[in-house]
Order: sequence, then C-alpha cells, then structure tokens
Amino acid sequence: MTQIDKLAWLTIQERRLLCVRSHGKRLFYIPGGKRDPGESDEAALLREITEELSVGLAPTTLRLAGDFQAQADGKADGVMVRLRCFFAEGQGTPTPAAEIAELAWLGSQDKERLSAPALLVVNWLHEQDLID
Repeated sequence: MTQIDKLAWLTIQERRLLCVRSHGKRLFYIPGGKRDPGESDEAALLREITEELSVGLAPTTLRLAGDFQAQADGKADGVMVRLRCFFAEGQGTPTPAAEIAELAWLGSQDKERLSAPALLVVNWLHEQDLID
C-alpha cells in the first residue's frame, strides 16, 4: 500500500466546513498539504494555508482533531491519503491562491462533491454535531 501523508485545516462557519477544489479537479478536499523535508506538522500546515488561501493561522490555537485515511482521489487503487487534521483560528478571509480554483462551505448534504478523505472528515464532524 502506498500512503500520501497530508495535513489539513478544519475551519467551520455556520455549521459548514471550508473545502477547496484544485484546478483541473472535480472533487473538493480539505485545505492543507504535505510537509517539506524537516518541517513539523504545525509549520507545514501554517505554510500551506498561507500559500493556498492567503490566511494566517494562529499557531497557539492549533488543536489536533484526528487522523483519517481513505483512497486518494485520481490515484491508482490502494494509494491512500492520510489526513492529520487540525482545528485552528484563521486570520484573514480565505481567498483561492496557488493551485486552488474554488472554495466552498460544505456540509454532510454535499457528499457527492467531496473526495473520499474529505467525506470521512465531514461524516466525523457531522457525528460530533459540529456541522449539518
């Protein structure tokens, strides 16, 4: 099994989760990305969110939500994505940048729009009564 290790930012407004779609992709995922060599989870997540959404995360508010694993979108069967998800307070208004084509505030009713890893997270947030 091949695993892609990623970090993800969970931010909720009006009981909806912020999700993003990359250029050339159909499905939405949770914003974040991969670590650079030697980078901590926290440093990588702060960097990725600034690059993708022009938002600064407040480092002292980072709180681990959990790890989620599912089939990677657009990859061969058996290529899995592991998302290490964090809650954190953002400073600024999320704006698509870098590879991000679109952002949307999604809930459990938007399942057909979500990648498999994002769907796992959305289902968990719904079970926690954090999103609709």
